[in-house]
Amino acid sequence: MLFDLRPKSRREDIFDREKEFKELEESIKTYPLTLLLGIRRVGKSSILRAYLNGKPGIIIDCRELYGERGHITREDLIRELQASGSLLSKAFAKFKISIDLKFLKLEPRETSLREIFRELNEVGEKTGEFILAFDEAQYLRFYGSRGGKDLLALFAYAYDSLSNLKIILTGSEVGLLHDFLNIGNYESPLYGRVTGEVYVKPFDKDTSIKFLEKGFDEVGINILRDELERAVRILDGIPGWLVTFGVEYTKEGNFERAITRTLEIAKGLIFGELKELERRSPRYMIILQAVALGYNRWSLIRDYLAIKGYKTPEPRLLELLKNLKKMGWIEEKDETYYLTDPVVSIILKGQKVNS
Repeated sequence: MLFDLRPKSRREDIFDREKEFKELEESIKTYPLTLLLGIRRVGKSSILRAYLNGKPGIIIDCRELYGERGHITREDLIRELQASGSLLSKAFAKFKISIDLKFLKLEPRETSLREIFRELNEVGEKTGEFILAFDEAQYLRFYGSRGGKDLLALFAYAYDSLSNLKIILTGSEVGLLHDFLNIGNYESPLYGRVTGEVYVKPFDKDTSIKFLEKGFDEVGINILRDELERAVRILDGIPGWLVTFGVEYTKEGNFERAITRTLEIAKGLIFGELKELERRSPRYMIILQAVALGYNRWSLIRDYLAIKGYKTPEPRLLELLKNLKKMGWIEEKDETYYLTDPVVSIILKGQKVNS
């Protein structure tokens, strides 16, 4: 069912992503390490879960691991691998496949990540391949005391030596993930390794309307074409927001109440993300407000910051804008900045929607 707020886990519940599934499959066949990239709420996690459904593999939610302590320890990661591995063993037993994962029987201090990777590679020898996926992998830069370099060295070891273990890293903060891997820098443990990259983009207008049409057809609701077009004008082609609108319209049966409720939910989610961003620097929030309000060229952003009491030197402002692009909040075209998610623009303007 399309109108389900949880990440999808079956291909038949994912709309119009056959191109991405094909690219992901080809990348995994070709490269030991694959990056699955796209902005927030575009559907990366659903594509990953659906692709792995029925395949030998483990998914680690790095954002959740980070959120528990504000950093990720070796013990945290091993415990998560053990929890996922235990579920995997039960799934294999269901299909009458026998595997013996020794690391499941040990305390985290009694084993190592390298040994776990070797065991998973041995499983891959029996099943054809084993996929180890890290969702929102940019948070792995908070692993350990060396900015995640120990993990990068482990990924490099797996890349070179464990031919049956394939690694997938997803990221919504694309630039930060690239910076973390730092493949072009000879000081990076992953220097010189070639990775596959699959980009998941928002739907275009026609696909967004077809997505909503199919979703409403599944729940037996007839909705006016004009209302579908209005919803897409407001929410754009980001599946996460389209699903939320579909769920709310199903409950409310009224366009205005459904779109208002969708934006209320979006506001809660986005403000939570913005608070995390603001902890890094209050200037980030002010820059995003400036762009949302149309002050979207370098000089206008500089002046807006000054008016708000944050006079910012040119090198610092350029760094802040560069970081926001890396984190996936803004994009730049012809020296003009745009928010990647139009719903963020609506929330930051704090005004009623003119649909």
